[in-house]
Amino acid sequence: MHIIEDGNAAAALGVKLCRANVIAAYPITPQTPLTEKLSEYVESGEMKAEYIPVESEHSAMAVCIAASSAGARAFTATSANGLLYMHEQVQWAAGARLPIVMCVVNRAVGAPWNVWNDQQDSISQRDTGWIQMYCADHQQIIDSVIKAFWLAEKVSIPIMVCYDGFLLSHTFMPFDLPDQEKVDAFLPPFRPAYALNPDEPASLNTVTLPDVRIDVHGELAHGYMEIRYLLQEELRASLAVAAEADKRFTEIFGRGGDPYIEPYRCDDADHIAVGLGSLTYQLRVSVDALRKEGIKVGVMGIRFYRPFPDEAIANALKGKKGVIVFEKALSYGYEGALASDLKSALYEHLAGTGRLPLVQNFIAGIGGREIRTDDLTQTLRAATQSRIAKEPTWIGLKL
Repeated sequence: MHIIEDGNAAAALGVKLCRANVIAAYPITPQTPLTEKLSEYVESGEMKAEYIPVESEHSAMAVCIAASSAGARAFTATSANGLLYMHEQVQWAAGARLPIVMCVVNRAVGAPWNVWNDQQDSISQRDTGWIQMYCADHQQIIDSVIKAFWLAEKVSIPIMVCYDGFLLSHTFMPFDLPDQEKVDAFLPPFRPAYALNPDEPASLNTVTLPDVRIDVHGELAHGYMEIRYLLQEELRASLAVAAEADKRFTEIFGRGGDPYIEPYRCDDADHIAVGLGSLTYQLRVSVDALRKEGIKVGVMGIRFYRPFPDEAIANALKGKKGVIVFEKALSYGYEGALASDLKSALYEHLAGTGRLPLVQNFIAGIGGREIRTDDLTQTLRAATQSRIAKEPTWIGLKL
């Protein structure tokens, strides 16, 4: 069934279809309508779940940690400084290997205060051990939420589903609402390997020593280093599981493709624009305009950012003359995080194959600064002709 709704409603419908058991919520713009919609579903009886309003984002993640540890399917959402406030618990959820799903409705972080869209909030959390998925439209939002629950529960790693504040969260678009029966076929009830139970008391995530040790059962137990090694290894292995999730999703819903990247007019392109989120769809307008001028340029959206699909991205960029990275975030003191990751992937996989593509980095839309399509087109045109600068170039900067 096709409906027209805003992006927050698309996310809420996805959570409802996934039959989440516990929702912890604290309001923050532009995420608030998402959890408000879920509260309405719970209050009306459309959704059988515990809706727990809390006093802070830190507490919201603490509730999700407790609920997931007890075997419940848990969900929360946040933005900007709210995500930063729960940072301690974000780290804990990953270390405890809990399959929590959280929507991050991307917004600039303070100071100074700003409620508009960029992606600094989620990018700042990329090293916490969570899987990160980025959406470019409302269909991807609802589909990604459904896939995220399946994947998180398969690999026991929490997932952030990220989408642009206001540009997606508050705009209305048509999208297909999946049938509940199909979602149930795709996503079975959550059955954790172990859940806290008063009849079987246990102590989870106790203090570990620097080295391995013998536990109370006389068995050799992992130390902290081994636990973190396994998280890293299984995060990398989750790339293959994400491909399995996409394959199953396509079989049931008829939508899917590449789980990691979304290419547009890339096959014969000499230069590829790369980015995260809705900006990649705006870049398609620029690509179409430049194609009419005879400039062979394409655009590639990164859908799966952590773990980074380095091999898939490098293969997609093999033989290209240039890669032009547009970012709405910055790794302060160096360059955009995505640009750094792309350079690493290209060096790792293509260094021995000949000339590497030239990577140029552009920063745009910081703090919600308007990103004019004409500016993107001019920047792309110039970047395909010569290297503009070694340092990241800021689009729309007015000094």
